Amino acid sequence: MTDEKERFKRLAENRKAFHDYFIEETYEAGIELVGTEVKSIRLGKANLKDSYAEVRNGEIYVCNMHISPYEMGNIFNKDPLRERRLLLHKSEIRKLEEYAAQSGYTLVPLSLYLKNGRVKVAIAAAKGKKFYDKRDSMLEKDANRAIERHLKEDSRY
Repeated sequence: MTDEKERFKRLAENRKAFHDYFIEETYEAGIELVGTEVKSIRLGKANLKDSYAEVRNGEIYVCNMHISPYEMGNIFNKDPLRERRLLLHKSEIRKLEEYAAQSGYTLVPLSLYLKNGRVKVAIAAAKGKKFYDKRDSMLEKDANRAIERHLKEDSRY
């Protein structure tokens, strides 16, 4: 179990994406980073909150992903909000490009994690939720929480 945890370590998560979007399909992608960015991500200094991805010239770029500058990096630090290229197969890029071309769909990074020592990004094709959809999902989550709480109380006796 510990070996599994070492190979798959979550570094940053975009919780807002699950609230704002219906997640249709997810992909695992590598990301093109500079050494100081990797060190900063390993320290947990990455933020995916308002980030998105876009397809340009057959390549996918993550925009608005903030990686804080590494304190010891001095001249090697890059712009924290620069666009970073994602590494995917051509067939996956074509599928994501088709999703992005449809009305209401966007490409959203869900999480940054380490897999076998390499930084990976979980990217999803997502459809935006309306306000009433968000309210419904919140009610459903509250109901599930109440059921779990009730079952936990019953198991004590």
